Amino acid sequence: MRHTPLTRALVTGAALAALAALAGCGSQDNADEALGTKAAVQPQQQKKQQPQVPKGLPGMPPVLDPADVYAADRPGRLSPVVRDFPSRVYVPNTGSNTVSVIDPKTYKVIETVPVGVQPQHVVPSWDLKTLWVNNDRGNTLTPIDPRTGRAGKPVDVHDPYNLYFTPNGRYAIVMASLDRQLVFRDAHTMKTVKAVPVSCYGVNHADFSTDGRYFIVSCEFSGELLKVDTEKMKVIGQQKLPFHGSMPQDVKISPDGKRFYIADMMANGMWVLNGDTFAKPDFLPTGKGCHGLYISRDSREMYISNRGEGSISIFDFTKNRLTKKWRLPHGGSPDMGGVSADGKVLWLSGRYNSEVYAIDTRTGTQLARIKVGGGPHGLAVYPQPGRYSLGHTGIFR
Repeated sequence: MRHTPLTRALVTGAALAALAALAGCGSQDNADEALGTKAAVQPQQQKKQQPQVPKGLPGMPPVLDPADVYAADRPGRLSPVVRDFPSRVYVPNTGSNTVSVIDPKTYKVIETVPVGVQPQHVVPSWDLKTLWVNNDRGNTLTPIDPRTGRAGKPVDVHDPYNLYFTPNGRYAIVMASLDRQLVFRDAHTMKTVKAVPVSCYGVNHADFSTDGRYFIVSCEFSGELLKVDTEKMKVIGQQKLPFHGSMPQDVKISPDGKRFYIADMMANGMWVLNGDTFAKPDFLPTGKGCHGLYISRDSREMYISNRGEGSISIFDFTKNRLTKKWRLPHGGSPDMGGVSADGKVLWLSGRYNSEVYAIDTRTGTQLARIKVGGGPHGLAVYPQPGRYSLGHTGIFR
């Protein structure tokens, strides 16, 4: 969310209980009950059918595995484009108008790069060759060459709160939050192709369907979700989340492509949405200030940052439930980030503590707490495995 004071909403235990009952997700203690009992008569064994590869958005690279959209993101599976790039963590400091560059081997800030006003996210380009710093109030994008770490000449782009790329690499999509627009731009020149007005407030995060033909967008300040046709560049669905004061944040699709998860910092959990039907979503409580969502390198788990309580919840896709919660020593405000190329470290910005956290993904142990500039937000771990980037702090396919 934007680096502005917000009035904290009181989410009562009764409200959360009601939401949980509405969702039917259940708690960790009784989640296994949904598995049911063995049938009295075993059905005849049938041949296991392979999932059909969906017909993708024209020009989109074919899906590697229709059962796992993250199949290209395995540990160390770096594209030839990025294989020789130095491993770094790029941290945009919204209050300092800088990007702190961290060496993940030493956990030290090795450089501080001046950028535009209020940098919100560092976004890998679709072709993996450039990192774009979203200077929201400065109305510019600053390109950084990840091979050298040098910043290039800023490009004029109005209200670039966040940035995504269509799966075929044709367009960049600017989340113009204050302008209330989704702006489709040429992915290389950043020239406007089409500006799509929206009736919700605070468009900020998104993710694409397996076939790339639509994407789901969160609207932070009006508590709504949008469904957008990628090729037509048109909003085809809109709904209000069923929680008063809802503030949806990060969006991620499940490995099998059947569900979208939307973090909600005021409802203190995730909404679970069928993107195809765009029906009313279910709800799963995770922790206070649920904010960022990150997939493990084996596609088995999702790391969920709970900014309001200094914790990370772990969701197991195979078990369809939360299995663990890691708490940062001495608290903190874990926000946005990413997973290391080898999958062993989760990196998260500490939004209100001017720091960055490095967390062991096997044990949940805090490996480092690194001081950076003011208001660190959408940090990017780079390079990461994957064939191309869909944007944000690194959604790779």
